[in-house]
Amino acid sequence: MNKSSRLLLSCSLPALLFVWVSCNASGNRPSAPADNADPQVPVVDVVKVVSHTLKTTVHLPSELVPYETVDVYPRVTGYVKWIKVDRGSRVKAGELMAQLEAPELVSQQAEAEAKLQSTQSQFAAAQAKFAADQSTYEKLAAAAGTPGVVAKNDLIVAEKATEADAAQEKAAEGNVTAARESLRSVTQIRQYLQVSAPFDGVVTERNVHPGALVGPAGGPGASLPMVSVETLRRLRLVVPVPENYAAGIRRGSEVNFTVPAFPGQTFAGRIARISHAVNEKTRTMPVELDVPNPGGRLAPGSFTDVLWPVERPQPTLFVPSSAVVSTLERIFVVRVTNGVAEWVDVKGGVTVGNLTEVFGKLRAGDAVLVRGTDEIRAGSRLKAHLVSIEQGGSQ
Repeated sequence: MNKSSRLLLSCSLPALLFVWVSCNASGNRPSAPADNADPQVPVVDVVKVVSHTLKTTVHLPSELVPYETVDVYPRVTGYVKWIKVDRGSRVKAGELMAQLEAPELVSQQAEAEAKLQSTQSQFAAAQAKFAADQSTYEKLAAAAGTPGVVAKNDLIVAEKATEADAAQEKAAEGNVTAARESLRSVTQIRQYLQVSAPFDGVVTERNVHPGALVGPAGGPGASLPMVSVETLRRLRLVVPVPENYAAGIRRGSEVNFTVPAFPGQTFAGRIARISHAVNEKTRTMPVELDVPNPGGRLAPGSFTDVLWPVERPQPTLFVPSSAVVSTLERIFVVRVTNGVAEWVDVKGGVTVGNLTEVFGKLRAGDAVLVRGTDEIRAGSRLKAHLVSIEQGGSQ
């Protein structure tokens, strides 16, 4: 190699080395990823619909009412002679609470007694006459066995008299029975002047005082009941259960509740009566609980907060509460299938924490928007970003 060739090679070597290093560096450098996403397609958070068997409690307002309550009216019209009970008085079944007076009933009873005695006398006279005439007839009939002793006409007259006496005796006996029943009726009515307690309880209202005119409901002197009596040892808790919570109610189940009068304390009752019918106006089903109240701590009329148990016989679907969209026209969730939005009508059920029970054309595993909105129209293209049900429910 001549001098000129060595000079050319020494000049070209740095250039070739630069080119080789540059090419090698560019070949090992990672290339920037191509962005294939459409910037016009929004990215939305979605969550999968889950299936659970519901078992929870919900708070329902209710009211305690007496197990028995009676507005006491007298059975007859009269004036109050005395009354010994007042609001708050405790009474026993059959205990005398008030005495009425009605002088006309006394005279009616005396008249009925006199009439009974009169009819009894008439009946005794009819019996005596019948016995005498019957004896006469029997003697004539015996004598008639001998020809020519008794005229046939006399025998016929005696027989007819006996038959008439028997009819009069029967009529007199009927008069005695009627007079006796009349006296019994007047005596019973007079007993109604005594007003007694219908059962063990407490007097919650008193509206009359001595000298007041009182009478049966709807009659004179009956604008208000004399007293009102309610039971205290046993109460009814009437719970209007919404139809969404009506499934799975079991008679005999224990249900807890609280009352404002005893903050921090919990009371219990057992389901005793189920109406099995939903009120068309309120869309609730009345359910009654028996609540023992031996000490009388709980007052009838108190409002309560009932911890009502809700159970489903089979699993149901749940989505985050924020996924449910309510408008004037419909209630729906936005389901995303293959990148396309779809409005699915649902009916809401029980809310448990941040999740809401839904019923509709959904299946477990469907992807729905975490935050439903009617701004995303059906048919819109979306890019779904899946989050967990806990993440979706906590947003």
